[in-house]
Amino acid sequence: MTQKTASPIQKHLEIKEIKDDVVVLKNKGLRAVLMTTSLNFALKSAEEQDAIIYRYQDFLNSLDFPIQIVVASRKFDISPYIQTLEQKQVKQENELLKIQTTEYIDFVNGLTEMTNIMTESFYLVIPYNPSIIKKTGFWGKLLGKSQPKEAKEQEFQELKNNLWQRVDFVISGLNGVGTNAVPLNSEELMELFYKLYNPSAKEEPELKKAKEMRME
Repeated sequence: MTQKTASPIQKHLEIKEIKDDVVVLKNKGLRAVLMTTSLNFALKSAEEQDAIIYRYQDFLNSLDFPIQIVVASRKFDISPYIQTLEQKQVKQENELLKIQTTEYIDFVNGLTEMTNIMTESFYLVIPYNPSIIKKTGFWGKLLGKSQPKEAKEQEFQELKNNLWQRVDFVISGLNGVGTNAVPLNSEELMELFYKLYNPSAKEEPELKKAKEMRME
């Protein structure tokens, strides 16, 4: 009896590779992923809310290509914070402050056991699908030969430039609404997809891009 081995998950994904800050699909489509900030919409006045809605509506109407909005919620790993507190507790010379630090650590641990602390990240997926002409017959086979490496790279860069025109347009439109958006680089894209397809993975280490955006 032969034992069937599990197929790698990559075989079931549409992603071919992540290259030069771009997600390349198996159907030759390209995708850029933007991380965006959020708005405290409920804290705005009625006039501000109306203005945001109208600007957002204008932004959506100006698009001549689809976009995908993704909200990722994950359980936040608070253990690095606890470790930092424990290190400060050991170095604390004031006995009263040491006791208070111990009590605070116990409080935080108890709070995380009673309820999940979640973190939310917001993303926009920008697509670009190049036109593909199907070649048939003798000349199709002749013209359909593998391109040299240099030609493939040049073609990729041209397609990426077209994609990035869309990226710049979306970033500009979101700035008008009051939110910031930045494209993820290759390393951040790999980390993002790893976490999406591994739900048990903890949120830390956090995307460096998210920390940078909060500091702005």
